[in-house]
Amino acid sequence: MKDTIKKGLSLGLGLAVVTKEQAEKVVNELVEKGELSKEESRKYFDDLVAKGQSAKTEIDERINKKFDDFKAEMNVATKEEVEGLKKRVELLETELLNKQE
Repeated sequence: MKDTIKKGLSLGLGLAVVTKEQAEKVVNELVEKGELSKEESRKYFDDLVAKGQSAKTEIDERINKKFDDFKAEMNVATKEEVEGLKKRVELLETELLNKQE
């Protein structure tokens, strides 16, 4: 029975990120229903949080990759490139002002 519950919860969570509060609520409900003992609840809670963190990391990596792909496709300047251009413009302005004096 417990394995079925665990499989169902894992499936239901999918790639959703589980916060500690959500995991604690689920575990407490299972303890109240008598489907998990107090001893089992701690390990199950830790497993849920770990799965949630793993899913969050995977989602973050996918989002970052998609965003990087999008930036490359759109040929968008990086922050470093813009900063470099600002410095060059400032330098050119200074040189221009010095020549006018």
